[in-house]
Amino acid sequence: MNWETHAEELAEQITNQGSRWRAPVAATPRHLLVPRWWDWPGEGKCELRDGPADERAWIRAAYSDETLVTSVGGLHADHAQPGDVPSGLPTSSSTLPSLAVRMYRHAQLYDGAEVLDVGTGSGYGCALLCARLSDQQVTSIDVDSYLTEAAGERLDAIGLHPRLVTCNATGPLPGVYDRIVSMVSMPTVPPSWLAALRPGGRLVTVIAGTSVIITANKTRDEDGSVYAEGRVERDWAMFMRARSGPNYPPGLEDMFTVARDRDGEHVSQGRYPIVKVTDAWELMSVLEVTAPGIQHNYEESEDGRRTAWMVHRDGSWARATAIGYDPPIVHQGGPRRLWDLLDKLRDYWLRHGYFQLHGAKVFITPSGKIHLARGDWRATIA
Repeated sequence: MNWETHAEELAEQITNQGSRWRAPVAATPRHLLVPRWWDWPGEGKCELRDGPADERAWIRAAYSDETLVTSVGGLHADHAQPGDVPSGLPTSSSTLPSLAVRMYRHAQLYDGAEVLDVGTGSGYGCALLCARLSDQQVTSIDVDSYLTEAAGERLDAIGLHPRLVTCNATGPLPGVYDRIVSMVSMPTVPPSWLAALRPGGRLVTVIAGTSVIITANKTRDEDGSVYAEGRVERDWAMFMRARSGPNYPPGLEDMFTVARDRDGEHVSQGRYPIVKVTDAWELMSVLEVTAPGIQHNYEESEDGRRTAWMVHRDGSWARATAIGYDPPIVHQGGPRRLWDLLDKLRDYWLRHGYFQLHGAKVFITPSGKIHLARGDWRATIA
């Protein structure tokens, strides 16, 4: 199997000539790290793909700049049988190569840096780090012991021997590092990350529920207080949320049931056409920072009727329905008016042409609280 040609083509596609990442991408046999994965050939259910059973499709998938989902609802593709149809959300993947490279670029790696890779997944990102630095400089962690074991065996088979540890990324970390780069999204920065960074060390992560990439460098105040300071990068990324077990905790399906057809305590006409919030990354990010924890659902019927739902654990919910791009009829209930929050943000964007989030300054306290500021705008993620 001539995988090297395909890896070189991928490297040429996602890196610039002269990039220090071109050689690592070209030298990494991604297909050996992802022998099986889940595919969505169309709308609806996922299907199992077995690489060795179709080597041409295996190579095509492995050396495309796409994320390969390896686990859904806690069922890893390695353990699935033909015909299995897992339910739930993706819980592990091999990140699309260009995004992995972008995250490592944000980390500003240098020769000799010791790096913590958060979210082992298939081990592909870890392999790139080993090829760029050395095995001895790379530690990779994941909460799922199968992922660290499988990745360790596959990395060992291709001659790479990083340190792999099964642990929760929100708890104590196994060592001290110059760089921490997360391939999972975090609701906030765990205090253990600042503790595990050396002075001047740098962290890179994505805030859960957003496309926001945060970079920050550890520093000390004159009184010795430790904090991190940086910015929201003018870049985009979406990662699976960090988890503390084999699957995510239950979602808000009961709340969606409540919101599906019930008359609202407050009924009005919305100001703007319905938007699928989960596809509007910038809007979704600002909404999550403004009002964390809202979950979304969206449907579009054959007659052009569009419906969007928003729910929150505090009991707030909203349902907006319209034909096409007409102003929607909005039902809302609970302690907050979620659709009004969304419309307020959209109104700001229409009046100003931008949101304040990207490019904002970042200040992270020792407890992990994230303070954002740009101009006279302020927000806190805690």
